[in-house]
Amino acid sequence: MIEDKNKPLTSIAELGEFGLINHLTKNFKIQHKSTIKGVGDDAAVINITKNQILVTTDLLIEGVHFDLSYMPLKHLGYKAVMVNLSDVYAMNGDATQITVSLAVSNRFTLEALEELYEGIHLACVTYGIDLVGGDTTSSTKGLLISITAIGEVKKDDVVYRNTAKESNLLVVTGDLGAAYLGLQVLEREKQVFEVNPNSQPDLTNYSYLIERQLKPEARKDIVKLLKDLDVKPTAMIDISDGLSSEILHICTQSKVGCDLYEEKIPLDPQVISTCEEFDLNSTTIALSGGEDYELLFTISQKDFPKIKANPHLTVIGHITEESMGVNLVTRANQKIKLTAQGWNALEK
Repeated sequence: MIEDKNKPLTSIAELGEFGLINHLTKNFKIQHKSTIKGVGDDAAVINITKNQILVTTDLLIEGVHFDLSYMPLKHLGYKAVMVNLSDVYAMNGDATQITVSLAVSNRFTLEALEELYEGIHLACVTYGIDLVGGDTTSSTKGLLISITAIGEVKKDDVVYRNTAKESNLLVVTGDLGAAYLGLQVLEREKQVFEVNPNSQPDLTNYSYLIERQLKPEARKDIVKLLKDLDVKPTAMIDISDGLSSEILHICTQSKVGCDLYEEKIPLDPQVISTCEEFDLNSTTIALSGGEDYELLFTISQKDFPKIKANPHLTVIGHITEESMGVNLVTRANQKIKLTAQGWNALEK
């Protein structure tokens, strides 16, 4: 079916703020008993359970965190939710509700925001999340998205960053570096398009990398998996700013050291081949790339037999005493001091 390129677009000013919110949220259904009142009143009403409440928020700004020249709005909506859910799962909790606030410039039509909310809706349905509120306002700088996620966790299940212990094993989920390389591929194709708008990129060899950049998944499955295996991490964090940065967060806050083994870092074959093509070091990309949204955690050595055969989990190092420092052990068995070279939200 041929898409009508000339279909009329609707100015969001025609609806007004409340009309816009009602229009964009009409298909969101309540899924949690704890959600007493969602969108449509002065405030959401959430029933506080006997569990502890988790609250996290992230702000995404056009031109800083995303580029709409290659980021579809539906993907952006989905990813914006994942960024927040990942933080809840990093606390070993269950995400239940989100609020969504937008600042939009007058170049965005109602149809554009509908596409954005399609992605938000898909994320809510897929992960069992209730949308319970938010705000909309105008912007002179493009699009800004602020999402707050709410979750809950049993008091005895919550896991912090500052509780890693000496001799613990360092474990990571999935594989690393793909999201950063997906961004590099998209940036390269953008530059090619700017020179030759008639060019048609062949992204077949980069499908996994681009998916990891445009449509990441938060690791809700790992929280359930660890419960099923009867393993409680001693410390945990999500990998949003790069593996090296997250290891340093855990070690600094827990007052411990760490040996990370280069040969153990999990890499997808597309990461390895694309690093060769771009003349990049795959270890550097895994350490500093960011936006993987995998989970990094420490466990007691006694729990190793429970996880050792699981394809979703890789032991990549161990915790040492603080005086030993935080080190990368290279394939040549040399120790190099680990530094944080990942994403810095305050750098321009």
